[in-house]
Amino acid sequence: MSNQFLDLISKRRSIYAIGKNVEQSPEYLTDLIQNTIKQSPSSFNSQSSRAVILFNTEHEKFWNFVKETLKACAKDEASAEKSAAKIDTFAAGVGTVLFFENLDTVKGLQEGFPSYAENFPIWAEHSTAIAQFATWTALSTEGLGASLQHYNPIVDEQVHAEWDIPKSWQLRAQLVFGSVEGEARTKEYLDDAERFKVFK
Repeated sequence: MSNQFLDLISKRRSIYAIGKNVEQSPEYLTDLIQNTIKQSPSSFNSQSSRAVILFNTEHEKFWNFVKETLKACAKDEASAEKSAAKIDTFAAGVGTVLFFENLDTVKGLQEGFPSYAENFPIWAEHSTAIAQFATWTALSTEGLGASLQHYNPIVDEQVHAEWDIPKSWQLRAQLVFGSVEGEARTKEYLDDAERFKVFK
């Protein structure tokens, strides 16, 4: 099946071998990321997603926080070295988008629409997931490689302190990106019969 949207999202893959050989400027990529998140849907148009965009040394600083935190809780030296090597592959990129959800926004919706109160935290997760996927795809269309990571909440306190993040912003994921320095791993798909039911 040929479809422009499917073509775009099929090219979005987890790329773990990334580098700093990026032609686009931080200003261009910032504009791309911000507009992509702004165009991503959210429940009740709450626009609860927040993002902190880190480039170059600020990006490396974040991954150093992660590396040092993992080192402190490693069970032995071998585990610490393995974790450090993995984190270094993320730091090798050029930037990271830290995705947050604003809990004050969610709380406001719960108070304003009490009948749906228990659903708003779930819908906030939907909103951030859509923003993450859209941003990942947008970066892919620029020829950049990226992968989505989840090192929250182990570095939440450091992140909030270092970049003066409001307490109401809850860190949900980290999208690290850079130049493509290696191919995506082979992806296998479940049989359609296991995933879909169609009634006509």
